[in-house]
Amino acid sequence: MKKEQLKCIHCGDDCGPAPIIWNEKPFCCHGCQTVYQLLNENQMDKYYELETSPGIKIKTEQVPNEEKYAFLEIDEIKERLLDFSDSGISKVRFFIPSIHCASCIWLLENLHTLNQGIIQSSVNFPKKEVSVTFNENGISLRKLVELLASIHYVPEISQQSLEKPTKAKSDHSLLIKIGIAGFSFMNAMLYHFPQYLPGSENLETDFRLVFAWLSFFLSIPVLVYCGNDYFLSAYKSLRKKIISIDLPIALGLITLFVQSTIEIVGGHGIGYFDSLTGLVFFLLIGKWYQSKTYAALTFERNYKSYFPVAVTKVTNAGNETIPLDKLKAGDRILIRNQELIPADSTIQKGKASIDYSFVTGESIPVSKNEGDFVFAGGRQTGSAIELLVQKEVEQSYLTQLWNQDNQTEKATPPISLLINKVSQYFTVIIITIALTAGSFWYSKDIEKAVFAFTSVLIIACPCALALTIPFTFGSTIRQFGRKGLYLKNTDVIERLSKIKSIVFDKTGTITHTQSSRTEFVGNPLNSEQLRKIKSLVFHSTHPLSKIIFNTIRGNEILKVESFKEIPSLGISGKIDGKTINMGSRYFVTGEEKPEEDLRTQVWVYMNEKVAGYFQFENNYRQGLSETISNLQPNYQLHLISGDNESERENLVPLFKDHARLNFNQSPTDKLKYIQNLQLNGDTSLMIGDGLNDAGALNESKVGMVIADNIYNFTPACDAILQSDKFSSLHRFIKFSKTSMKIVWLGFLLSFLYNFVGISFAVQGSLSPIIAAILMPLSSVTVVSFATISVNFMTKKVKL
Repeated sequence: MKKEQLKCIHCGDDCGPAPIIWNEKPFCCHGCQTVYQLLNENQMDKYYELETSPGIKIKTEQVPNEEKYAFLEIDEIKERLLDFSDSGISKVRFFIPSIHCASCIWLLENLHTLNQGIIQSSVNFPKKEVSVTFNENGISLRKLVELLASIHYVPEISQQSLEKPTKAKSDHSLLIKIGIAGFSFMNAMLYHFPQYLPGSENLETDFRLVFAWLSFFLSIPVLVYCGNDYFLSAYKSLRKKIISIDLPIALGLITLFVQSTIEIVGGHGIGYFDSLTGLVFFLLIGKWYQSKTYAALTFERNYKSYFPVAVTKVTNAGNETIPLDKLKAGDRILIRNQELIPADSTIQKGKASIDYSFVTGESIPVSKNEGDFVFAGGRQTGSAIELLVQKEVEQSYLTQLWNQDNQTEKATPPISLLINKVSQYFTVIIITIALTAGSFWYSKDIEKAVFAFTSVLIIACPCALALTIPFTFGSTIRQFGRKGLYLKNTDVIERLSKIKSIVFDKTGTITHTQSSRTEFVGNPLNSEQLRKIKSLVFHSTHPLSKIIFNTIRGNEILKVESFKEIPSLGISGKIDGKTINMGSRYFVTGEEKPEEDLRTQVWVYMNEKVAGYFQFENNYRQGLSETISNLQPNYQLHLISGDNESERENLVPLFKDHARLNFNQSPTDKLKYIQNLQLNGDTSLMIGDGLNDAGALNESKVGMVIADNIYNFTPACDAILQSDKFSSLHRFIKFSKTSMKIVWLGFLLSFLYNFVGISFAVQGSLSPIIAAILMPLSSVTVVSFATISVNFMTKKVKL
């Protein structure tokens, strides 16, 4: 009978065959048990009642050592992190990517229960931020961060987080404008409603005048403040001798206001202020809908997002923690296990194993000895090393990667250029038609001439045209987000629909960075030998040791004596008095590895003989073959990788064309490759995941990043795709083309409306009142068509 799997009470992970039991409850690790015990002791059991297994399992490398947050005691860093500090009361805001459910919110808003020094805490869930007010006499900033880390809500504190950006007021201002326009629109509608009903002529004159003047005063802030962007844009475009789509909108608003004011003053009616305020309200809603993105995601990251806030400087008087921006060439620094190298340096003491996967794309750590040069951006895996800084942070190789061709800007989308071009002719044609109609009727019927002139301008306002793109692309960007693709802005949709080539990075993009396919070559190993190998690699910090450890089943760890880890070579130890060596071919056999053999291997010596070797191959993402086959008929597919050619044989059957498989590519090579494609008119989508792809992502028509955790660090890009949605890539690209078709249909609907409306307006038989009703009705029609069409097509294509 199969034994039922035990789930961790805290995080929900499988506890395995040897769970940790505390208070008769199972846990997968000591970290989860510690958090549960802490919350239990503080009567915070509700955390587990709101959601089932709501906790976060912390990775081993994330467990902070005693000195990890020592830099938070430096006054300069504290001042830059704190939002407010006075008389011992301070306020700070942290970005915590692991916030994911109601239990997280409840716990983080009840931090005062865990420490009396915390006065109040609140969570902004969309931004995954927690704001904490605390008394520094009760808890320091360092202790606060250590408390959060201890309950597995580790704040993301980087060099970039110290740079408090000036808060953009544009969103706040837009919301205020929407509020004013909406208030005025609703009230103006109430005042005008009786005017549209049978018998409105029997309404007392005094009431009609009161309603008219109330609507007049309500429309002034809408016209002057809420609609000022359209007037400014029209004015600036005219100064440059360009007619933009904002010009006919501005003319339509002025016409409505002037015509309405004349009617009120002349006592002929109450005007069309409801249409004016409604028009501005719908335009502002469209602008907000289009600009609204994902608050917790950052698409404009630079190298400082990846850098630590402080480093440990080695001096004659001892070690001291200094802010990163105080680091100078000639300083000696200490880099511990899993810490980032912040500047180009040489090794002064110790032997290093540097993981450059995020810089070069090479997935296997590189061994370095004393005197060797190491680049910024690598991560040390193993014992602590001492470095001599050769270049300041701003001059390091890592910085250059981010800044290469950073001035490149994405061109204005063709459809935006088309709209501006159409609006030029549209405005001229409409004004010509209005003047012609007015002139034609002037000699026959002055009132009909005024009706014809104003009705043409009102009914032919290009608002429906202007709303098509915001609402179509706005709906698309939201549907994409719900399905796992997050776009920087709506312009990306059009650029995505125009691509001809797709360029893939390999490591971390089409492969899993944290897992490999492992095969043992040699005499088959029995269960006892596997237990001994697992016990030996358990004590090693090398990434390949971790892969082997996770590959071998079972949790029993045997006692290892005389354990040694020799950087660049391997590990050695004794189990039951017998020596086991594991590592490079040279370390285990004394023979050099053949140059033509590019595959990564870990050799094993046990029982007085060489048993064989573990061989590692990339573990490709699920659905890769299906995705490639779906994309191949319509796009040219390329692969550019910083890795060696060991995977070429596996990739040729997928990509078909040898010439488009490129290995050993530096970040500069990748950038030039994309530039060459662009020069040949081959608009490209670049898909990567690391710093080594930064230049290529920026240069391509669309830069897309694959992320296992969308809130963790990724390079600057146009789009972020959840890694588990990789198999839907072809559907996302196809749907961007569908969105473009919906836009064109919306344009057709808008032009059809204008054609029919103008044909009645020029006859002078369409009163401005009817024109004013039809104008917002057309906008609502186009908005509804765009939104419903996108939602319908999303379900139809099963995005």
